Amino acid sequence: MSISMKNLDPAFRGAGQKDGLEIWRIENFKPVPVPTSSHGKFYMGDSYIILKTTALKNGSFRHDIHYWLGKDTSQDEAGTAAILTVELDAALGGRAVQYRESQGNETEKLLSYFRPCIMPQPGGVASGFNHVEVNEQEHVTRLYVCRGKHVVHVKEVPFARSSLNHDDIFILDTKSKIFQFNGSNSCIQERGKALEVVQYIKDTFHEGKCEVAAVEDGKLMADAEAGEFWALFGGFAPLPRKTASEETGEETEAAVKLLCFNQGQLEPIGFESLTHDLLETNKCYLLDCGAQMYVWMGRTTSLQQRKGASEAAEKLLTGDSRTKSHVMKMIEGYETVTFKSKFNEWPPTPDLKLSSEDGRGKVAALLKSQGLDVKGLMKSAPVTEEPESYIDCTGHLQVWRVNGNAKTLLASSEQSKFYTGDCYIFQYTYTGEDKEECLIGTWFGNKSVEEERVSAISLASKMVQAAKFQATMARLYEGKEPIQFFVIFQSLQVFKGGLSSGYKKFIAENGLDDDSYSEAGLALFRIQGSGPENMQAIQVDAVSSSLNSSYCYILHDGNSVFTWIGNLTTSLDQELIERQLDAIKSDLPSRSQKEGRETDKFWELLGGKVKYSNKKIETEQESDPRLFSCILPKDGNLRVKEIYHFTQDDLIAEDVFVLYCHSYIFVWFGQEVDAKVKTQAMDIGEKFLVRDFLRENLSRETTIFTVSEGSEPQFFTRFFTWDSAKSLMHGSSYQRKLAILKGGATKLLDKPKRRTPAVSGRGAAQDKAQRSRSMSTSPECHRVRGRSPAFAALTSAFEKPSTRNLSTPPPAVKKLFPKSTGPDTSKEAAISELTSSLEGPLKRTIPKSVKASQEAGKTIQEEDGAGDDEPEDDEGRTVFPYERLVTTSEDPAPDIDITQREIYLSAAEFREKLAMRRTAFYKLPKWKQNKLKSAVQLF
Repeated sequence: MSISMKNLDPAFRGAGQKDGLEIWRIENFKPVPVPTSSHGKFYMGDSYIILKTTALKNGSFRHDIHYWLGKDTSQDEAGTAAILTVELDAALGGRAVQYRESQGNETEKLLSYFRPCIMPQPGGVASGFNHVEVNEQEHVTRLYVCRGKHVVHVKEVPFARSSLNHDDIFILDTKSKIFQFNGSNSCIQERGKALEVVQYIKDTFHEGKCEVAAVEDGKLMADAEAGEFWALFGGFAPLPRKTASEETGEETEAAVKLLCFNQGQLEPIGFESLTHDLLETNKCYLLDCGAQMYVWMGRTTSLQQRKGASEAAEKLLTGDSRTKSHVMKMIEGYETVTFKSKFNEWPPTPDLKLSSEDGRGKVAALLKSQGLDVKGLMKSAPVTEEPESYIDCTGHLQVWRVNGNAKTLLASSEQSKFYTGDCYIFQYTYTGEDKEECLIGTWFGNKSVEEERVSAISLASKMVQAAKFQATMARLYEGKEPIQFFVIFQSLQVFKGGLSSGYKKFIAENGLDDDSYSEAGLALFRIQGSGPENMQAIQVDAVSSSLNSSYCYILHDGNSVFTWIGNLTTSLDQELIERQLDAIKSDLPSRSQKEGRETDKFWELLGGKVKYSNKKIETEQESDPRLFSCILPKDGNLRVKEIYHFTQDDLIAEDVFVLYCHSYIFVWFGQEVDAKVKTQAMDIGEKFLVRDFLRENLSRETTIFTVSEGSEPQFFTRFFTWDSAKSLMHGSSYQRKLAILKGGATKLLDKPKRRTPAVSGRGAAQDKAQRSRSMSTSPECHRVRGRSPAFAALTSAFEKPSTRNLSTPPPAVKKLFPKSTGPDTSKEAAISELTSSLEGPLKRTIPKSVKASQEAGKTIQEEDGAGDDEPEDDEGRTVFPYERLVTTSEDPAPDIDITQREIYLSAAEFREKLAMRRTAFYKLPKWKQNKLKSAVQLF
């Protein structure tokens, strides 16, 4: 398709040359750039074009074009936006995916650009509309409904009780307070996402200075805030149920239809099976799937054909009143994953790198002829560099060889010698950024048997479960190992054959020769790696065809040792071969062979000289990461949904996610995920690969990491802008966000265990029976019997100030984290924290390093502040450092009660010492822990 820059609107020239967003509004049928400061601000009477440019790791750009139509925009403006979108795509090389977006029915991809939501404002520039400016002096109370677990669709609804229902989340924005009403049937994830909208409204329309309240559906008696909320609706009344005709946000099922654009007309195409062969490269097609409509344009189609297809799709939408259908337009070779998934079969996508570079070059030449800067567009692919491991290589390593259903621990001198017929389990403990990390992995040799692979996964899974899922788990295959594996082992040798019972049994039953490596036999090793901390010797077939000019090799046979240096190797490669000689044949001298000057003896050992390669073996490069939420229903069919432009906040505590990086994937599960699902994390990763959702022919031998929330390694967190405090918070995703929103908290404390009354037996039962549901348990709030805080707030809204029952004071403001004021506050809090940690799940089973402990102590001190929260000397006693309170101190504290030394510690130091004792406690054997628990009343 030829590109004519003469017909391209000047506003588009130079677009798409750098990573980021560009937006144009349609004014008088022309695109007008929207300044960056106004991005995300849309008016209901306008139409917009949004260009998202993404810089890829290979140096090229990916473009997504959206045209957004406000509900009050004119039909002419909407048509103009659709046509200009096609022209913009053509100017960018014809590779962009185009999306039609209608107000209130935006795609999740578009909403991901403008987090947390899009809230269109009344007004517009066309058809007599005027932009409505917000009057800062007058605040209009508005009611919004929010839907969505990963991105939020926000829609304003009438401010009336009839708008509420049990299935959705609603936000009521009043002048002094923002209420979030959670329908009883809404899910935790949706509630958490709606809180992000509350934060946005608070910051945007209230300058961050209003109160926030959460109201639970069906819990009228809960607190005063519920009463305030219902008072705004004229009082409480039962909510209506949702009718079938109301929006549910769910996709409607429809029969798939394929239509061809022929001279401006749509012609249906009959088919028994929807396959790629039905699409011809010189035509345009429409695939109608009901909720989604796809316009597919062949690579050889003209710009006029593509415009005609776009116009025909618009007419079909308006003619059939398909206002809720999403329309996506794409060029051949650049189809979306969702489009390809509609077909029963789809061939592997050809390598379009050359055509992509060629197309960008043509566009750059055309732009340059217009006198525009094309530096960004002509960005070349970066030089391939050795990837970083993001893991400390000075940790502690243990390795086991799998034998049948058991594992055998290897000596340290043997733990870097693997056999291709065996399976191994390794455990690596190292110092992370702020805590001790643990990686438990399995390695499968290419000739290992399936029974031992299954056994290895089972044994490793039990080790991870024993660590309370605090360890990262990895499944690795020979030849597909990630950089982290090689850095852990540093100097690795992989030999032929095997030593395990499973391998020996397999070759015996199948009558195969045991070709296991022998130090006295003939063997050829290829040497590879990037340095002394990452080098491998891989045994290959001892024949000339195994050689490669880009590598060095070691060849030995009995008392003969040769080193072979390829002509394309570097001094570093030659250094590595000397180091590997020490590991393989350190007791014999070697003879160096330069490529092209080999001795006859060398070729004789290899069975004669034959042709061999000179191309270095390509290692799989990681691609731009993509995040997917995963659900594994009872039927076992994994459901996958992509999260666009993801952030750490998208990792929801109740869900499981897959982070896809091409050469490896991560399966991440939150703290609130069911324990049974956690044990299936590796299966979820396997199903993701088998399903091949991305249609990229993913190998089943792709490396899989499983990661638990709160124990993410750095080689996972590097894909995010990571805040470790968020991953260490406790509670549901909704509780965490509510805590931050209402209290500005950065970390939720462990919930203390419910204290039982001192009275036991029948007296305790009587005490419990005598308690009234309406009694206040707060000494600060004395109420009339029978009135809940919600009832008091509700009735006070309808009472005159002069006649209000003065015995019912206004409801006290609830504090999310009330400050304690007792003299032993710090001790009680620390003891409660220790008790809850011992009775509940262990927060960490891996011992912390000294460095980590010091940093943890420092963090605690910073959190405690300078004594604002808890007085350090509440009874006039002097506070002493720990060193002066021990019996061996050279400068002991004077005049203290030696039986209660802990009361003389500061709150921060008391917690630190208590944490150290708790760590020491868990290092003890189980029987000693149980003995101490029974002996000490605290436990």
